[in-house]
Amino acid sequence: MTETTPATITVTTLTPHIACRNAEEAIEFYQKAFGAQLLMKMNIPGDGRVIHADLSIDGARFYVVDEFPEQGGKSPQALGGSPVMLSLQVEDCDAVFAKAIEAGCTVQMPLADMFWGDRWGLLVDPYGHSWSISTPKQRLTAEEIREQMSTIDMSAGCGSPA
Repeated sequence: MTETTPATITVTTLTPHIACRNAEEAIEFYQKAFGAQLLMKMNIPGDGRVIHADLSIDGARFYVVDEFPEQGGKSPQALGGSPVMLSLQVEDCDAVFAKAIEAGCTVQMPLADMFWGDRWGLLVDPYGHSWSISTPKQRLTAEEIREQMSTIDMSAGCGSPA
């Protein structure tokens, strides 16, 4: 019998686990669009579907799986969209945004300097997942953010200066 070492949790994490129609293709896309590294992948023998893929974008981890509708695992494409947004904070959001668009993402909201102090924009990948890409530009207090927000026309989403 082989002895195993018990797993220990050293830090609390929250890792998105996203379902994609054609996960193999999606993994390649995330590598191209965001520079993701594939850390590990498992496919179901005989079936070939990805049951687990562990990816990292500069240390930010996320998991990708194929759709498993027979178990309730549906992609945004099957559901007609997703209420979840993946938020990626990077050093140079302009470069990451441009690379993601070139790879095939669609712009939902163009990059702009936002009232909360970040340069921020929103993309949708070819698999229906929304990605907010941002770079912090100013550290603002909650009160400063409220003041900035009061000058914004929110009818346009996150707003532009009034």
